[in-house]
Amino acid sequence: MTGRERIEAAFAPEGTPEVAAVICYEDIFIRDHWHALTDAPWWQQFAPDVDTQLALHRQIAMRTGQDWITLPSCGTRAWRAQAELQVRPEGVFLVERGTGHEQRLEEPPIGGGLIPEGEFASTDTIEQVDALIAPPPAFDVQRYVGEGRTDLAQAILAGFGAELYPIARVSSPLWSTYGLWGFGGMMAMIATRPDLVRHACERYLAWAVHGVAQAAALGARAVWIEECMLDMISPAAFAELNLPFLQRLIEAIRSHGMRSIYYPTGDPGRKWDLLLASGADALALEEGKKGFAIDIAEVVERVGGRCVVLGNLDAVGVLQDGSEQDLRAEICRQLEAGRRNGARFVMSIGSPVTPDTPVERVRLYCDLVHELGRW
Repeated sequence: MTGRERIEAAFAPEGTPEVAAVICYEDIFIRDHWHALTDAPWWQQFAPDVDTQLALHRQIAMRTGQDWITLPSCGTRAWRAQAELQVRPEGVFLVERGTGHEQRLEEPPIGGGLIPEGEFASTDTIEQVDALIAPPPAFDVQRYVGEGRTDLAQAILAGFGAELYPIARVSSPLWSTYGLWGFGGMMAMIATRPDLVRHACERYLAWAVHGVAQAAALGARAVWIEECMLDMISPAAFAELNLPFLQRLIEAIRSHGMRSIYYPTGDPGRKWDLLLASGADALALEEGKKGFAIDIAEVVERVGGRCVVLGNLDAVGVLQDGSEQDLRAEICRQLEAGRRNGARFVMSIGSPVTPDTPVERVRLYCDLVHELGRW
């Protein structure tokens, strides 16, 4: 089976006879392992032309051996025709010949660098929220395609990506409010201003639905929904301020004929029924390494075949630091749990690949899943 066929089969009621191997957040993996994945200089990842990007994506995908790919959008054909990279003694620049605009590029730091604390604006009225979160424009799929924004994604799917399962990513509306208020502000608003949080979530939901429409235009078959830190709020707050928006987002994904993969980080705790009530087609969870445990066997027991389960192999203790025997044993344990979910299972890791994990180790993980995951 191809990677696409393995994952499509996992979503089918009868499950898959061959388990797919994936990693989450491959963009982080690529950023942290660029020089091990390709001989191309780092600035080529910013190249405006489709041919260069297609070659890079092909080379990287072939190195890992995983079964899905995150589809990228690209600039319009008009923009690409007049944009170029210029390597100068003083640095690398992305230059737009038509306007003369230049942007100096910097190599993305391994690990992503420090996140600045920043200062979040005082936003405690509906008018202030509206001023900061404008409604998205109506999505015009014919224009989006006609301008060439899907050219790279379609070139990937027509070439080497035809056998891979294409996905895209969005954030849940409530988690998106982190960008508005920061962590402390988000938590305070959830506790004291649920009315304002609901209003902000409506705005962010509109943008998430807009992203879903873009994903469908690119050719994605599933959308990964990221949600962070919301294990820290009460089940009642989760049910009131998160679940209704999450359900509407999942329905929007389904309306485009795509699958939803819900990834809430942290401890599911007392929220298991709420997670399953989301209606997501697949559930992905972290590995337990932050003072809580998430055993894949318990996940499968709670899910009971109602949706696809993604594995949560420990990205540090097993993938990075474990022996090959440890890796093989944990893959086998997770596969056995996946079999008990009616073979509705995709082997994954619980969090992104670490910078200290060699590319060869990721390839070994994928190869072992393909070797051991035949039922």
